[in-house]
Amino acid sequence: MTFRFALVGLALFCGPAAMAQPATSYPERPVRMIVPWPAGGGTDIFARAISEKLQQSLGQPFVVENRPGVAGNLGAASVAHATPDGYTIILATITLATSPALYKTLDYNAIKDLSPVTLIAGVPQVLAVNPAVPAKSVKELIALAKQSPGKLSYSSAGVGSPFHIAGELFKQSAGVDILHVPYKGGAPAVTDAIGGQVQMTFANLVAVLPQVKSGQLRALAVTSAKRSQAAPDVPTMAEAGLPGYEFTSWFGVLAPAGTPPAIVKKLNVEIVKVLKSPEISARLSKEGADLIASSPEEFAAYLKSETAKWSKLIKAAGIPQN
Repeated sequence: MTFRFALVGLALFCGPAAMAQPATSYPERPVRMIVPWPAGGGTDIFARAISEKLQQSLGQPFVVENRPGVAGNLGAASVAHATPDGYTIILATITLATSPALYKTLDYNAIKDLSPVTLIAGVPQVLAVNPAVPAKSVKELIALAKQSPGKLSYSSAGVGSPFHIAGELFKQSAGVDILHVPYKGGAPAVTDAIGGQVQMTFANLVAVLPQVKSGQLRALAVTSAKRSQAAPDVPTMAEAGLPGYEFTSWFGVLAPAGTPPAIVKKLNVEIVKVLKSPEISARLSKEGADLIASSPEEFAAYLKSETAKWSKLIKAAGIPQN
């Protein structure tokens, strides 16, 4: 009897240490960072920059795995249903907050099935046109669209993507009829805008800046409330003639719900450290990102507020569910 109680006492004594051990030794093998969009887009750029530094600081590979589809929801669902051990995480976007209003059925609930680690950054989108389009400003583009209803087209990274929402809000605000052409990611959407298959695109400023600077696309306006330091000469939508228009994408890292809090905390500390390093901070800021680096609790509250906000606006804009 005494021996049995001794074992119970030993187990109780060792329990907290045993529970803490996974976080102390984490990671002990490669970590998969799911990117729910194709390679080459803005999300992919963020993921590869961060994963490289995490590998250096934590001593294990952080392998970026692109899993595009269904406006980011395919990759998000795969992480939501993954083993909650810290070895599968996702670098997700604002689609976590917009999808509930855009899809009748989803295979996951972002608020219930994912554990926020940290918000990374906010990034404005940009309305960019092919240089062959005669419009040199948003007002000229609106006038052109009103002259030929339904004949101009814009590309996006997919139905329900942030770029789609930005485009539909533009159409509603400007009172124009422009055809939406969805793609399976931001990179191919930008490529076809450059090639002239569509006249314009709503794209991530981070991903499209090189094409704007090289003259392959003409930037007419950014979707944020303030001008971007990366493109200070490009006006905001409000400045360009659409007062009240604002849409800013964001990026954040999440793990499956149920991931041990100590592991979530360790990931948060390490990712925030990476984001605040001079190299990464300067690199992402130069590419148009406003760094955030939040706590898990702040990200959780933000995700809830964003979901409520965009559900209301998407319904008001009349964007149909899929």
